Amino acid sequence: MSHRAEDFLIERSGTVKQAMRQLSDLGEKELFVTDKGKLLGALSDGDIRKWILKEGALNAPVESVCNKNPRSVGENYDLEEVRATMLELKIECVPVIDADRRITNVLTWDEVFSGKVQKTHEKLGVPVVIMAGGKGSRLDPFTRILPKPLIPVGDKPVIEVIMDKFSEYDINDFYISINHKARMIKSYFDEVNGHKYRISYVEETKPLGTAGSLRLLEGRLSDPFIVTNCDVLIDCDYAQLIHFHQEHGHDLTLVVSCRHYVIPYGVCDIQGGLLKTIREKPELDLLINTGMYVMGNKVLNLIPKNEFLNFNDLILNAQAAGCQVGVFPVNDKSWLDVGQWEEYQKTINQFKPYAS
Repeated sequence: MSHRAEDFLIERSGTVKQAMRQLSDLGEKELFVTDKGKLLGALSDGDIRKWILKEGALNAPVESVCNKNPRSVGENYDLEEVRATMLELKIECVPVIDADRRITNVLTWDEVFSGKVQKTHEKLGVPVVIMAGGKGSRLDPFTRILPKPLIPVGDKPVIEVIMDKFSEYDINDFYISINHKARMIKSYFDEVNGHKYRISYVEETKPLGTAGSLRLLEGRLSDPFIVTNCDVLIDCDYAQLIHFHQEHGHDLTLVVSCRHYVIPYGVCDIQGGLLKTIREKPELDLLINTGMYVMGNKVLNLIPKNEFLNFNDLILNAQAAGCQVGVFPVNDKSWLDVGQWEEYQKTINQFKPYAS
């Protein structure tokens, strides 16, 4: 989809929260911060992530967050030089500025390469564990017939949409933890998979919670590996996620979504049994656990054998054991929870490109 140059621009007084929404709507990874049309800086999703992890306020102006030395080209740019720079530095868009540093155009990857060079992702090759043993009670009565991983998104089941997204990063080794309607899941992949993915099954003999079955993979996984629920779709750069996990020395990294909530009521604060103040329709910015993780065998070995354990308890156990537990923020449109009816239609509409 083509964009206008102004779609990439945000004024210096705009907030981080506004920039996050604009990036989501744009479907790109970078905006350009301007001062009355003049280039002031560049703001990427990575810049916003660093700001959030430093506990920066989401209502802070983008001027305080952006890179003040952005790469740009003049109006008499050489297209071959632009192509070489974008390939070398993996830049997806470059602003074109005039003599007064006013942005007159934004060169995008598709425009520069005319569709002849596809954007490629880094080859990761890390294993992925998909937790697919639950009953999917939130989708009853749908899941009385189909197991949760086979819920259709477009013309594919959600689990295959998840796997296809990982395959863009050369991730083809999948371990699927199964219990409820296990035979239906295996039959589906026996029918359609062929040699597309290397699939190993982890079969629970009894329900082990959202994390317990991971211990059955002891000795089979290299560090690091990704764990994801079978009903969540995360549209982020998995290479950035893995590098973030490794560079920060994390033993466990949670992928979290930045969500904005407005309480549609007046909220009463009390003190000593008396009303202190009323906050009318307060707004909250929260980091929500999406159900995707990067971890290693150090955390895996904390899981008791053949015992029920949920992931939240595993996280607490990891912290108690001195493990480094971090978070990797993504914007709210990058996470969709297919396991809820109210999210299901939104998921279908937003992820049609991945399910075609």
